[in-house]
Amino acid sequence: MKRIPWLLVAVILLFSSCKKNEVNQFGGEVFGTYFAVSYVGEAYPDLPRQVDSILQNINQLYSIFDTASLVSKFNRNEPVVPTPDFTEMVRDALAISVNTGGAFDITVGPLVNLWGFGNEQGNTISPEAIDSVRQFVGYTKIHVEEEGGITKEDSRIKLDFNAIAKGKAVDDVADFLVRKGYPDCLVNIGGEVRAEGTKPGGKPWRVGIQIPTETRDGIEEADYIFEMTGRAVATSGNYRNYKEINGERYNHITDPRSGDSRSSNLLSVTVIADKCATADAYATAFMVMGIPEAMKFLESHPELSAHFVYYEEGAYKYVQSTNFPKSFNP
Repeated sequence: MKRIPWLLVAVILLFSSCKKNEVNQFGGEVFGTYFAVSYVGEAYPDLPRQVDSILQNINQLYSIFDTASLVSKFNRNEPVVPTPDFTEMVRDALAISVNTGGAFDITVGPLVNLWGFGNEQGNTISPEAIDSVRQFVGYTKIHVEEEGGITKEDSRIKLDFNAIAKGKAVDDVADFLVRKGYPDCLVNIGGEVRAEGTKPGGKPWRVGIQIPTETRDGIEEADYIFEMTGRAVATSGNYRNYKEINGERYNHITDPRSGDSRSSNLLSVTVIADKCATADAYATAFMVMGIPEAMKFLESHPELSAHFVYYEEGAYKYVQSTNFPKSFNP
């Protein structure tokens, strides 16, 4: 999967000397980024191997950078039999597309490639090129059959799960840990986080939102820390993965509706939801929508909360939905 920088920082504190109440941690690299798993209880030596298996399965299903993945084969129009998980993912993605009026769309892949942010070499950007590609971009052109098969109206349609698959990986790992008897756990993959239960002593997990950086290699620091349990959080931003064309900045988050990839003063969106895949997808959708449209959407979707960071008058500012957790000041 595409390399996605750290956009959230999990703040993991408090270690106990009692084995049954200690926080065990392990992690590594996956999908071109990092992952970290924390769980409360006695250490289970085989857990890292089992989690690695879950992550590899996600890669084999949804990575457009793995030519042998199921989605890569589907995009090449090879005959494939979607797994139940793959079909469910497409259904969930299409539901979010409907809710957001196409601001989130897993058929955006060809446009992402055109701008040079995907797994294929980009072409010369022009209004004509964008209009040409938009002919085979659109979630209404993908259909899930009753038996689980997936069809597309145009052979040039390509699916891109980069804005939801990492969140899905977080959910799969967190669900696995709970099933294994670790109801108190925190899973962090490239800044997408899900917190279940609590830390020892019954204290909630803490999560921090990164301060946007002026360049892609800027120092990563968190300035807004909040407590969370039984929820998931994901951030989408435009300040690290970008390119400049004729002095204007363009970012990897492409509007599926217009084909535009031009950066705005909205730098990042952090979304809290029950599932990390949901938070992941809506964070991208809200970046596409912009603050006014996204805030209006949030008024009728209390199951979501969001924190927006933008740049105005020479300073970083933020606005958030009324149900977003307040900052915790240590």
